[in-house]
Amino acid sequence: MERLDQRLTDEVTGAVRDTVRDSVRDAVRDEMRGVVNRRRRTAALYAGSALSALYAGAAAAVALGLALALALPSWAAALIVAALLGVAAFVLRQAARPKGPEIPPMPPGPPPGT
Repeated sequence: MERLDQRLTDEVTGAVRDTVRDSVRDAVRDEMRGVVNRRRRTAALYAGSALSALYAGAAAAVALGLALALALPSWAAALIVAALLGVAAFVLRQAARPKGPEIPPMPPGPPPGT
């Protein structure tokens, strides 16, 4: 009789353990899907925003070139706009660089004196 009770207890415990494990696994999987979907949506919105900004910048450059072309030859207006865009790219690149001294890489091997 004791063996039968132990077997039934083991079966019930195993069934409960499997049910809990499957429920937790499914809940975690669903939560991770939600996180991934939110991040994908956020990335897509940032990409759309960047693309819109790119087109807006291109339209502004064309408008500036057309305005300059009223007073200058077309080639000169285009050259001035290209130079201004190049300067803007250089300034933005310099602003993106880290400020201050660079940290030198760690030398391989153990520290001296050990």
